[in-house]
Amino acid sequence: MAVINGLWAREVLDSRGTPTIECTVWLDNGGVVATSVPSGTSIGQYEALELRDNDPQRYDGLGVLKAVEIINTQIAPRLVGQNPTEQAKIDQLLIELDGTENKKNLGANTILAVSQAVLKAGALSVGKPLYFYLKQLYQLTDYLSIPTGVYTLVSGGEHGAENLDIQEFQVIPASFIEFDKSLEMATNLFHQLERVLITKKVTHSVGILGGFTPTLYSNTDVFELLTETVKTSRYVLAQDLFFGIDASAQSFFTGNKYLLRDKGGGYKADELLKYYKQIRDLYRVFYIEDPFREKDQKYWAALMEDLGSQVRIISDSLTATNLKRTQEAIEKKLANTLVIKPNQVGTISETIEVIKLAKSANWQIVVSHRSRETNDDFIADFAVGVGADYMKFGPPNRGERISKYNRLLMIFHELKQAQNSSQTAQTQSASTSNNS
Repeated sequence: MAVINGLWAREVLDSRGTPTIECTVWLDNGGVVATSVPSGTSIGQYEALELRDNDPQRYDGLGVLKAVEIINTQIAPRLVGQNPTEQAKIDQLLIELDGTENKKNLGANTILAVSQAVLKAGALSVGKPLYFYLKQLYQLTDYLSIPTGVYTLVSGGEHGAENLDIQEFQVIPASFIEFDKSLEMATNLFHQLERVLITKKVTHSVGILGGFTPTLYSNTDVFELLTETVKTSRYVLAQDLFFGIDASAQSFFTGNKYLLRDKGGGYKADELLKYYKQIRDLYRVFYIEDPFREKDQKYWAALMEDLGSQVRIISDSLTATNLKRTQEAIEKKLANTLVIKPNQVGTISETIEVIKLAKSANWQIVVSHRSRETNDDFIADFAVGVGADYMKFGPPNRGERISKYNRLLMIFHELKQAQNSSQTAQTQSASTSNNS
């Protein structure tokens, strides 16, 4: 069995030109893996803390040289000679080295860079694709498949250009559509939406994730544009695809009101609840993420009671891939679907425990990217390997998003090939049995 021969980190840039960490692991059999970690723009108060240099003379204080030094001088010497397949043991070592619940000493970014690199090294050491290694290691799914895509087409809020309040408007292909056709659909609709925007002379650009940022009078206008886009395509709304939103409601809550430009003076929480029910009925909205701020749990529960049997009510900032907060949300029936972002908690092992808890409560799982991404396609394998129901990797636009989709295409074809080989073997076995 291969062991870790060396580990080294360096500062690199993410998709928005902000420093992040890349970590490389060498095995004693000559194998090498590298990984880099993302960061968020809209960061919830319950997420584990990143470690930044806070040196105003470098990258506006966002450098990660301290984190890199911790990996190279404190963590690396402890991991040399370790078996990379012992993920839980190594993650526990990292947790104990930090010694805090929110990772404030070493930083969640520091810890995840190492934890992620070790996972990749473990897969390499046993000669398995990362997604297959995850399936074998954690046994969270019986059947490997590509999760249903949640594709952002329009960006607002902190991902937009002060054009809209809701953070993401999405299309979600029906689950029976295979991934290659699903990705083709999202890409076709993305380009068709641009043609509709141009035809209507709507001023637009793209936001920090690559989604369109049209200048409109209301958030509801986006659904009208998306509906027209679908009607001018070969797809059928509520048959081939559905709409979704990531409201990120905390970001537009001000002065005891949710300030959506759809209504002068904004919405009280009970009025916003009615708004969500209206867009569900009018536009076939199937996916509603972070519909209220974290403190308005009464209305999370009310939305679940009214729409939970028909709609995915998704918790991200409320739970922040945190075991205790997820348990609380499950007990209070605040949602039925959980967003998973490994960098919100710090280690792969802790992330897995949250997924296990959610699955045991029959919640569905969305494995998500972050707004400050890298070209590392780790999260694609992770989504497949843990049996996620959905994956959310952003618009079919920009290299850091496309790298994930291209990796999923590769996995899709590998799974198809394996399935075909299995069927051929079964056919040959049956033929041999009949002939004998």
